[in-house]
Amino acid sequence: MQITITQGLPEGGRQIRLSVFVQEQGFSESLEFDGIDDTAWHAVLWDNGIPVATGRLFPGEEELSYTIGRVAVRKERRGDRLGSQVVSALEEKARSLGGNQSVLCAQVRAQGFYESLGYRSWGGELFDEGVPHVMMRKKL
Repeated sequence: MQITITQGLPEGGRQIRLSVFVQEQGFSESLEFDGIDDTAWHAVLWDNGIPVATGRLFPGEEELSYTIGRVAVRKERRGDRLGSQVVSALEEKARSLGGNQSVLCAQVRAQGFYESLGYRSWGGELFDEGVPHVMMRKKL
């Protein structure tokens, strides 16, 4: 397996997000892809040339903070710890850019996954397209 990190959304990352967030979870395609995609750093995990997991990274609101988002793993590969590899690669990229904290907005059902990677929640639940989310952060 290989992880690539590029600036701007690569087709492999787009395919995974369409499959997971739009087709599987029912999010609006017009809201899934936004202007952040053009400048964010995108990680794609490849297995034998097939994109299997993705995520993105962009500057956060606080100084030296980076936001991780749109972490997705193809349904048939969940449980293989691919999401943690993507998050780790994005955290390393944030560190290389001078970041000392990563922030994310996790679906509540994925909160335990992010807690296992050292993230802690703050504040209450918020809703994105009717799906409960929670803000989380981690010192890098």
